[in-house]
Amino acid sequence: MNPGSQAWRACVLNHSRQESVRTHKIQSRLDDDRTHEAKLFQQINPIPLSVEASITNTTLNMKSNGRKGTTIRTVNYKLRELARNCNLNNPEEVKAYISTAKNQITSQPLSDSARNKFVYAYDCYCKTHNIQWKKPFYKVAENVPIIPSTENVNAIIDNASPKYATIFKILVETASEGQELHNVTQSDIGTEHGQITIKGVKGHGSATYKLKTQTAEMLRIYLATHKEEHPFPQSHSIGQVWRDTRERTAKKLCKPELNKIPLKNLRNYSGAQLYYKLLDPIAVMRHLRHKKLETTMHYLRGITTGEEEEYTVKTATNIKEATDLLEHGFTYIQEIDGTKLYRKRK
Repeated sequence: MNPGSQAWRACVLNHSRQESVRTHKIQSRLDDDRTHEAKLFQQINPIPLSVEASITNTTLNMKSNGRKGTTIRTVNYKLRELARNCNLNNPEEVKAYISTAKNQITSQPLSDSARNKFVYAYDCYCKTHNIQWKKPFYKVAENVPIIPSTENVNAIIDNASPKYATIFKILVETASEGQELHNVTQSDIGTEHGQITIKGVKGHGSATYKLKTQTAEMLRIYLATHKEEHPFPQSHSIGQVWRDTRERTAKKLCKPELNKIPLKNLRNYSGAQLYYKLLDPIAVMRHLRHKKLETTMHYLRGITTGEEEEYTVKTATNIKEATDLLEHGFTYIQEIDGTKLYRKRK
């Protein structure tokens, strides 16, 4: 089905209605779960009103200092868990709890990265209320980033609804995270030239990307039914649909390995595709909007190069054929007897 056709537009409208209902159900379920969980914890270990006020002051202080909403919500949640298990005004007691805390669902010890999130939340609390403490640090082993294959990424996207196929393709081409895409406003999108401006979160920079022709057309159709100021869903909704789609695709294709591809790895994939094309770490750094080349080099560690790589090879004998190949991600290699050779990594 070609983007822009009447059948495609009808399919988009139908799926948009279905996705709206589905997203509402997901959000309702998440809200119900959070409400139930909050009530359960409050019944077990209620938080004193004075501590509630101190936590609120912490989050307000973070907001006034320009911290992002997602960060503030995480800190608020972590501080409440700490407050139900120890005295927030006793740093040594808090440190002891963090060092021995267990996952509430699995009862397994927390990972070091999870402990660091508690440390960060409590450090925000201490700075707000002028509490002196020696902040512990739990060293987290750096794992080699996972770079999914083009075949697997496309398999999941091809099985998504038109709405989310558009969203996933934009994430791939802009190396964006879900929250960054949600923050995009109508004024950040230039449909005439197929451009979209991404404003970075988590220390990322900002940049304007030109989408591929097909993706730009899909976006124009998407915006025809999503005219709100922030046309893209919340990041948790995007993540939930990605998980649902990959699970459905894994069962359909009998490829359980698809379930190992988290949404965030689309960003790794995007950077890898540019590196395969240009072999230029600086270009990848700009594409991923990193501020330090060292950060980019960490992601490049997951990229494999060598003779085992497989490519799709195409030929072009005129400008139109060459243009089409370039638009579809092929790279010019050489010319033999008047025929130009192009290739793209599988």
